[in-house]
Amino acid sequence: MKYKFRKGFLWGVSISGYQTEGNGVNADWWYYEKNKKKTDKYPEEESGIANDFWNRYEEDIDLAKELNSNSIRLGVEWARIEPSPGQFDEEAIFHYKKIFQYAKSKNLKIFLTIHHFTVPLWFAEMGGFLNFSSPKIFSFYALKCLEEFKDYIDFVITINEPEVYSYMGYIRGSWPPQHHSNLEAVLVNINFLRCHSRFYKLAKQKYSTPIGIVKNITAFSAREDSALDRFTASVFYFINSQILLIPILNKLDFIGLNYYFSNQIKNFNIQNPCDPESDTGWWVDFDGLKNILIQLRKYKKDIYITENGLADASDEKRKWFIKNMLISCHEAIENYNVPLKGYLHWTLCDNYEWHHGYWPQFGLVKIQRDRTLKRIKRPSFDFYQLICKTNIVEDTIC
Repeated sequence: MKYKFRKGFLWGVSISGYQTEGNGVNADWWYYEKNKKKTDKYPEEESGIANDFWNRYEEDIDLAKELNSNSIRLGVEWARIEPSPGQFDEEAIFHYKKIFQYAKSKNLKIFLTIHHFTVPLWFAEMGGFLNFSSPKIFSFYALKCLEEFKDYIDFVITINEPEVYSYMGYIRGSWPPQHHSNLEAVLVNINFLRCHSRFYKLAKQKYSTPIGIVKNITAFSAREDSALDRFTASVFYFINSQILLIPILNKLDFIGLNYYFSNQIKNFNIQNPCDPESDTGWWVDFDGLKNILIQLRKYKKDIYITENGLADASDEKRKWFIKNMLISCHEAIENYNVPLKGYLHWTLCDNYEWHHGYWPQFGLVKIQRDRTLKRIKRPSFDFYQLICKTNIVEDTIC
């Protein structure tokens, strides 16, 4: 069976700044890497030069275009653009413009991510997003980005996965600033909402560029037919999906969705099936994506899948993963009238996967981890390339 997507659907890949650029020396994450204690498990590796995207952006954007992409998600690093409070680095800004100009020369629509987990060290030392003045500080930076890059970008993403940032940095403590405080996590999330709202209000006074936020949403379901487990799953889903979305619905032009896995609940605990899994142990569930899209429909906002991918170093499951995730997308659009407008695969090339380092490999392109950083296209690259070209997913065995 063939699943044909509607004309104008956006196909592409997502690329993060810190995870690919390399040498993010002014960022809090770089400091975290360099000051790891012997008793700390994370980070497992330092980012170092990463993929050297800062210097090899043309090579990677060419690969994105070779995929037959018509869009790309790119990020900027706050620590490069504003390395000290109120002082912008014009050379860094000019370099980002060159990156965006090159992407536009390939006829790619650009989703610009303004904040993707890392912050300047000076901002972290001021308390980061715990600081009550963080919305003012963030908006100053974000407005500068919009002012400088408005001629190249098509969509603005203010914040990537606020709930992941607050959980990993302020509850679990595996990420900077390595705190363990539920209260601090709540305060950070409140300030994220204030940051987005303030920037949206100020930006819309002058610019018409669509502005959204990216949410990582996990599907929750009951493992067995238990009323209590169904209720628990619904509560978990509400906390995960809606608390950081509902308060800013009137300040969103679109919703960005990052989807990787689902969880099943039994007796208040997560008990997922053992198979199929990614290399990171995440349970793969295609219906979970469809169900989330159906749930998001009620907000009457355009939806873009801004990340969806599989850690699969062998590339044995990635084609199967992409095919079935896209069939779920197609069913959501055609059977439930979900306003899904695009799909951006995570990611183009293997990159620095935060506290895990380089072993989780999500790329359609393998990076040879030596001084050459050679790009090697995987078979899944060709598979996705055909989908982007034809607008069609074929339900054949992968």
